[in-house]
Amino acid sequence: MKRLKDSFDRTINYMRISITDRCNLRCIYCMPAEGLIPIEHKEILSYEEILRILRVAVNLGLRKIRITGGEPLVRKNVTYLIASIKKIAGIEDLSLTTNGVLLEQFAEGLINAGIDRVNISLDSLRPDRYREITRGGDIDTVLNGIEAAERAGLSPIKINMVPIRRLNDDEIEEFAKITMKAPYQVRFIEFMPFGTDTWSQDKFISADEIKSIVENIGPLTPVNMKKSGPARYFKFDGAVGVIGFISPLSNHFCMECNRLRLTADGKLRPCLFSETEIDLKPALRSGAPDEEIERLIKLSIEAKPEGHTIPQDTHFRKQIKNKKVYRRPMSKIGG
Repeated sequence: MKRLKDSFDRTINYMRISITDRCNLRCIYCMPAEGLIPIEHKEILSYEEILRILRVAVNLGLRKIRITGGEPLVRKNVTYLIASIKKIAGIEDLSLTTNGVLLEQFAEGLINAGIDRVNISLDSLRPDRYREITRGGDIDTVLNGIEAAERAGLSPIKINMVPIRRLNDDEIEEFAKITMKAPYQVRFIEFMPFGTDTWSQDKFISADEIKSIVENIGPLTPVNMKKSGPARYFKFDGAVGVIGFISPLSNHFCMECNRLRLTADGKLRPCLFSETEIDLKPALRSGAPDEEIERLIKLSIEAKPEGHTIPQDTHFRKQIKNKKVYRRPMSKIGG
């Protein structure tokens, strides 16, 4: 089996692929109320272009794929793409991140197409608050989607919550208690400063603090999980589900990073927290051979930094303080 290594001897075998920057929600920490100017349709990679990139990347050692957005389920014929990816020899793991709004409609189709599991982003269990955070979303559609995913056999179901101080941090325990009766993985992810002016240090809650809040319910026991991501997992005694903590800022996991990100408009990002991007689209649309696509993929891996320094980066903190967030919003990178 081929293994692609970066300059720091990390094996790169995972790609997150954003297939659209469009979303059917307007979450207050993700985008402004009026939304964002969408990428023109002609600039979005076609499914055929995505599949070509993947075939080349698999030959280099890519094994794991996650489909993201925006909201990936708003793009037409998404199950066709999933089924096509599943047919590529060498892909061992195929998952999707969704806000859950369309999941009830798509759950059966996703599993028939070959998806292995879904991650569902959900930041409140309270209807009024969920409507406030998402600017109009109906939580019942998401809860129905989660139930539909479980009925369809999508497992494990992962629920991702981003605690934000004075917004939804009083629901941390409520989310953690889900795992006592449901076989879900509830993961708490630190609030990251991407593309909006809503991030501030006083709203940030570290993974250690989140864990201490969860421990108000009862002691947590570490769980040995197959290492497939950055979460540290624990469970309550007798619980059927598990709780994960993901700390991209307070205790980053850069030396274990195995991923690249492909944006909807065809740019490979070697690091989420870097502005470096390698544009694949000119090569794709100019008739370049696969060898050129391979060269660009390798170039992006060579450009992968040893790690980010956001907690120590005074320039970045100054930009945040002055409301000059210069990074692409997450909806345009891919979650």
